[in-house]
Amino acid sequence: MLATKYGITRFRRNYDPAAWDAQDPVNLALSAANAALYGVVHAATLALGCSPALGFVHAGTQMAFVYDIADLYKAKVTIPLAFSLAASAQPEREARTRLRKEFRLIKLMPTIVSDLQKMIAPDAVEAASTARTADIVHLWGPDLGSLPAGVNYGDDLASGDIPW
Repeated sequence: MLATKYGITRFRRNYDPAAWDAQDPVNLALSAANAALYGVVHAATLALGCSPALGFVHAGTQMAFVYDIADLYKAKVTIPLAFSLAASAQPEREARTRLRKEFRLIKLMPTIVSDLQKMIAPDAVEAASTARTADIVHLWGPDLGSLPAGVNYGDDLASGDIPW
């Protein structure tokens, strides 16, 4: 459908690193866009303590899980972008530039984090989203133990009368 929309009569996904410059603009843009997406997904995966190698669909690579998760967003983000750059003289550069804006607009990082949490522990995410309690933060002093938060102890510091 996207090939028809952008007037491309024949399209075939072709990723050949050995003949990089011989690729058509859509394939160049798609490769650049997917590489950027993999980077964001990889960062989110590591930040949550997940192994990027433990894939469910993809296997045999250190990035298998990253590829699994990235596939969730390609149809919405990178594929349409790549086809829209079919007439571009610099498809790789334009793909990266436009993705910066797109990732912010769709709030990709928080979406990835939320989706990963739902996949890993769906019951925990549901329970956390329905809980109506807040964590109470206390300060701690070595002599007095727990101290109230939200207190400006700066005045006490000047006078030398700090509670700890």
